[in-house]
Amino acid sequence: MKKKHWYDYLWIVSAAYLILGFFNILFAWLGLLCFFIPLILSVVTGQKSYCNRYCGRGQLFSLLGGRFGLSRRHDIPKWMKSKGFRYGFLVFFFVMFFLMLWNTYLVFAGAQSLSQVVTLLWTFRLPWQWAYHGTLFSPGVAQFAFGFYSVMLTSTVLGLVTMVLFKPRSWCVYCPMGTMTQLICKAKHHTDS
Repeated sequence: MKKKHWYDYLWIVSAAYLILGFFNILFAWLGLLCFFIPLILSVVTGQKSYCNRYCGRGQLFSLLGGRFGLSRRHDIPKWMKSKGFRYGFLVFFFVMFFLMLWNTYLVFAGAQSLSQVVTLLWTFRLPWQWAYHGTLFSPGVAQFAFGFYSVMLTSTVLGLVTMVLFKPRSWCVYCPMGTMTQLICKAKHHTDS
């Protein structure tokens, strides 16, 4: 049996993140670690070590789909592996991310009031007001948290759907962070050679 390392338990962090955001939306800010750490590691090392070793979400999908058998274990369709789909999804993800940042800016600027809503799959607005109890910070801080939690919850749901339909870590094939780190690694190897 393979020896377990500390990073083999990072799936607990992913699960805890989703649970904590359910009770207090300000925990959503911790998700920025999942955004910046992969980028920093790929810039520094030129490798996708975060995706391959440290990604708690990928581990969670492996656990649920593999050990608990919630996956049909079919191959992901070729079109989902294609550069066109992966880059298209990355662009779409960035557009949604920048719209979330724009809404946050509007709340900070006072042009829009705080919307205590989590948007699932960029379509369904889930009232989430119980998860915000006020803070000493500007309402913009909470608005960012609601928006970022929406992004994280949506990507988790997409990952769970593809985990059930295909192999456990099928999300990793088109994950925007994976695509970005892959582009960084290619650029780094190109400049190093």
